[in-house]
Amino acid sequence: MTDTSRRPGEVFRAFLLLGLSAFGGPIAHLGYFRQEFVIRRRWLDEHAYADLVALCQFLPGPASSQVGFALGLMRAGPLGGLAAWTAFTLPSALLLMGFALGAASLSGPLGSGLLHGLKVVAVAIIAHAVWGMARTLCPDRVRATIAVGAALLVIAAGDAGSQVMAIALGGLIGLAACREAGRVSPAALDFAVSRRAGLACLAVFTLLLAGLPLLVMAGAGQGVALFDAFYRSGALVFGGGHVVLPLLEAEVVRTGWLSADTFLAGYGAAQAVPGPLFTFAAYLGMTTGGVTGALLALVAIFLPGLLLLVGIVPFWNRLRTRPGVQALMRGANAAVVGLLGATLYQPVWTSAILGPAEFALALAGFALLSVWQRPAWTVVLVCGLGGMLLGLPSTP
Repeated sequence: MTDTSRRPGEVFRAFLLLGLSAFGGPIAHLGYFRQEFVIRRRWLDEHAYADLVALCQFLPGPASSQVGFALGLMRAGPLGGLAAWTAFTLPSALLLMGFALGAASLSGPLGSGLLHGLKVVAVAIIAHAVWGMARTLCPDRVRATIAVGAALLVIAAGDAGSQVMAIALGGLIGLAACREAGRVSPAALDFAVSRRAGLACLAVFTLLLAGLPLLVMAGAGQGVALFDAFYRSGALVFGGGHVVLPLLEAEVVRTGWLSADTFLAGYGAAQAVPGPLFTFAAYLGMTTGGVTGALLALVAIFLPGLLLLVGIVPFWNRLRTRPGVQALMRGANAAVVGLLGATLYQPVWTSAILGPAEFALALAGFALLSVWQRPAWTVVLVCGLGGMLLGLPSTP
């Protein structure tokens, strides 16, 4: 690998394309990342990627953004991690800030058709990810059973807590039943983070979580109060995505900062943009405090999850080489496949596939990925245009 290939600019360009095209929510983003960085660019292998996904699912914060930051960190060091986060986050944040200023949302048959076509994209992306990961991570009966059980648990429970529970149970079953798969020596993941830096990040995470509320109670300004509200929301949520919405509602609506109608309007707009749902914070911050408020809210909601990730990764390589941890990760990775499968059904399939036309469009997208090996942005383009055509009123 040359120095040029490790420049943060390469990471920024790769993630900016995803930031402009990765529709479908956090689990769909994991499918996009796999297609781009495991299959197409080969920055890491399937097992290493699954380990990262399982680790980030266990940590509080936005799991897909944490995975993206870790990929950038591995590729080009701390600047690469920052480049990945910025490029993946910036497009949706700017769109939502514009919406807060009164930008018109998509309307009419073409606009609604485009939005529906983008839902179909998520079907193709996640189906391709489930198919590929299942072949690699569920090669035996035990792990296939773990995947099916995890999918059934998540579908039956229907909440984000069940996702963490499914991965935890999968890990425990793997610890007991997947030791016979044999010990392997996975390639070390180069995160370019020292243990001292990791411990410092964990200390900063704890200090901010405990200290910011004290500053607010001591009469700190509105900016500190805004940062504290969004920092706590990002620090106390597992699974990311829609799970953070009740916390944000409690912080900005019940406190009187925003009306419920304004909050819901921004939430609706957040569904129509690519990238992480946590960028909803940019809309809320823009509405309450202008551009400064948007920047404070955006940084605050992502910061705790990224601090925790950087704090953990210096110790991850040593942990993942231990036989017990490897067995646990085999079960957890199989559960991740089940989690993807459950999400493919609900809400992705049920909200996107309304009839034969949508099914045909999703099948075309899946073929582009699996047969023609095309990048994800081409599937976004094809399904988006297809959705617009389906949205046109039929002529008598």
